[in-house]
Amino acid sequence: MLVAVVMLFVVGAMAALSIDVVTIYTARSEAQLAADGAALAGARLLANSGMTSDPTGALTASAEALASTVANQVAQHNPVGGRNLKAAEVVVSFAGTTTNPLVTVRVQRTDLPTFFARIWGSKQITVGASASAEAYNPSGASASPVAPTCVKPWLLPNMDPSNGSKQIFDPVSGAINPGSNLLNGPEATRLRTDCTNCSAPAPAPTVWRYYPGDPYSSFPPPSPSSVACPGCAGFTNPNYQLSIAGCIQTPISCNSKVNVDVTDVDPTRDTETGTAVNGLTHSTGTGGDSVDSAAVPSPPFQFLAGTENPIVLSGAMAAGTDVMVSDSLVIVPVIDTSPPPNFAANYPTVQIIGFLQLFLNPTGAAAPFSGHIHTQVINLVGCGTGASGQAILGNGASPVAVRLISPP
Repeated sequence: MLVAVVMLFVVGAMAALSIDVVTIYTARSEAQLAADGAALAGARLLANSGMTSDPTGALTASAEALASTVANQVAQHNPVGGRNLKAAEVVVSFAGTTTNPLVTVRVQRTDLPTFFARIWGSKQITVGASASAEAYNPSGASASPVAPTCVKPWLLPNMDPSNGSKQIFDPVSGAINPGSNLLNGPEATRLRTDCTNCSAPAPAPTVWRYYPGDPYSSFPPPSPSSVACPGCAGFTNPNYQLSIAGCIQTPISCNSKVNVDVTDVDPTRDTETGTAVNGLTHSTGTGGDSVDSAAVPSPPFQFLAGTENPIVLSGAMAAGTDVMVSDSLVIVPVIDTSPPPNFAANYPTVQIIGFLQLFLNPTGAAAPFSGHIHTQVINLVGCGTGASGQAILGNGASPVAVRLISPP
């Protein structure tokens, strides 16, 4: 009987303590999720700010300040142990290089209450977690290339519109031209097709005029059911236009070779491009997303939701709200157009040596009937012909790969 009575108290104590243990482990998991989300959000902002594309490092301080604010906001929206974290419980720090910055977030709650462990004098315990995320831009590092998805079928010559005699990237190393002013370039830099008949011999490359990618061998269009936008059902060149308005799921690696579309003689390609871009950017008038005019032309870039943004139309967000992602952000490949034999002798096969991240229609206004697309350069990512190794998958509409690197 004595053993039975003692066992009753022992079992009861163990059951009580298990409640505290479960509480601790649950709070620890919540803290890890908060740190993970905050680190990824901070790294995402660095990736989209243009910071990694500025070899001078002039943008680092302002971009890190914005990333710290965003990471703190994300962390504080996460509950740990029954309540949201406070500002004093979140610490954000930065490390790494300009092209490969690292964001580390440490969250810690020191006042998590106990229930039954108080019999040993422990009324409160501390739980915490940390996470690190990086934004990876391989430009000039001769490191592993990136392989983003949702790449648009516009093969842009390696010619700097701020100075047509210069290249955007070094064709071998992928380094960004130190004399380039693309991050601070004019908003009205207009993108248009280079040729309506792109069959060989190769049309001469022209600044900011693209060669259309082959929709069969290199840029397979998404299914029509996956593309939802006003006017998409009336596309006159569905394969090409769906590739713009939708997302090409096949990753396209920097340093890979792709084909120009030489079979489709299309005198109305610019108009088709404009129609598809307006569908992609949800803009029929002036209601598309825009680049925050207070930050233009000086990065780090910030983006504002337009009145025709689907989330705004649903009532979940107000127009003019800062957004970290937008359908107006796209990836465009840059091809090597060096003198023969690199370009003309191999045409219509061309080699990708980098990517540009562009914001289409940056004022929120729809593309004109001519289809000449206004663009703002947000990021430059080069790899050159010397890049090797396993390609790192990009994230959505950013060629700057963002990934969580700790905890393992």
